Amino acid sequence: MSPQPHVAVIGGGVAGLAAARRLAAGCRVTVLESSPRFGGKLAPLSLEGVRLDAGAESFLARRPEAVDLVHELGFGVMVVHPTAEKPRVLIGGRPVRVPPSLLGVPTDLAALAVVLSDEGYARAADEPRREWGPLPDDIAIGAVVDDHFGAEVTDRVLEPMLGGVYAGRSRELSFAAVAPDLFERARAGGSLLHHARAAARSDQDGPVFAGLAGGVSRLVDALVQELRRHGATLRSGATVRSLRRRTGGGFELAVGAAGEGASGTAAAVEVDAVVLATPAHAFARLLSEAVPAAAEWADVPYASVAVVTLVVRDVRTEGSGLLVPPGVLPTIKAVTHSSAKWAWVAEAAQRRWGPGVSVVRASVGRVGEEALLQLPDEALLQRTYAEAQELPGWSRSHLVTGHVSRWGGGLPQYLVGHRQRVARLRATLAAEPGIAICGAALDGVGIAACVASANRAAEKIESELAGWPEGTE
Repeated sequence: MSPQPHVAVIGGGVAGLAAARRLAAGCRVTVLESSPRFGGKLAPLSLEGVRLDAGAESFLARRPEAVDLVHELGFGVMVVHPTAEKPRVLIGGRPVRVPPSLLGVPTDLAALAVVLSDEGYARAADEPRREWGPLPDDIAIGAVVDDHFGAEVTDRVLEPMLGGVYAGRSRELSFAAVAPDLFERARAGGSLLHHARAAARSDQDGPVFAGLAGGVSRLVDALVQELRRHGATLRSGATVRSLRRRTGGGFELAVGAAGEGASGTAAAVEVDAVVLATPAHAFARLLSEAVPAAAEWADVPYASVAVVTLVVRDVRTEGSGLLVPPGVLPTIKAVTHSSAKWAWVAEAAQRRWGPGVSVVRASVGRVGEEALLQLPDEALLQRTYAEAQELPGWSRSHLVTGHVSRWGGGLPQYLVGHRQRVARLRATLAAEPGIAICGAALDGVGIAACVASANRAAEKIESELAGWPEGTE
């Protein structure tokens, strides 16, 4: 019997683990993760015995990739959906209902009245009556909303929404990348309001988001366990320093311990194919020899953020969370009222801390604001709580406990032209057998998008290794 092909997956976040899982059915797989743990931005947090999510807490329920993975891993009975509570946005010092929108692009003009000035509302209400020509191949989504609805809508609706998803700035983010379906509808021209309504109507089948009782980080535990059952090798604290093609076929990786410099001891790992599931700057560096065209990815900007989990007593929260437009608060861009949003969180909190306690996640940091995070954990925790006490309903609250989860360089920024850049790289890699890429740098930062890119990368490698070893050199 011929030995199985050996595939290295570089990066042990959810995309890398999902790609490894699929490949492990027919290949010998080694997962190499530079950090001490697997899972990337899916991470557990234990606060006095209560398990919560330190990073991502939900996935899109209207895309099949994450939903299918959850059920395949046996977690179908643990799927939960948010409560009926809806988010608010902080306008004029008070929380108001977020107007209906498609990722911040309005779908209901009348609902905008509560968040806009009279002048701003008159400007936005005129949008359906004006003539709108076609869009270019790509453009910043904030620039289009500015043009169609006015700057107030961008600042008070779009910016808070995209700030929560990308920690970015809407006047720099690619319309084609962050809202591809809406962009395709709008590029021929016409009212953006009407296009957003039509897109929203076509995507109304069931709840938008889902989570797992006990936290979505449980997916990581299950993926790691399944990979080990399949005989995969999982190495954390393993930094891949270089990747080069071997003359006789396949690749040689130089793998060293995390934290060692480039001159440290590195072991050679020989594989037949490789999947890169790393941030953009990392795969640009690793592909510098084998795929020089990947060098343009070295300059993709990333935002650093922190999730500050606060367990508070006697806070009066409204809705499932509060979005904060840029400039309204010094550092907080959003708070999620986790115990109002997720019934399982409320139940776990009450069991541990008793009635009257809320679990709140405060999100701090946007692209270019890294200096705001340069504090020790305890100081950042106390500053965030002090800032939250200025919010409506917080003045009489008491902090029970808390935790700071840092995501340095955690969120890629999809600038104008991003989709074209992705297409160029994939076209180049199509002619490079044995190399595939996946992860948040490409098609979306959510769990579903990452799993979709993992499936696509695994399919490429599976196709190229078909007929092994006859199909190889």
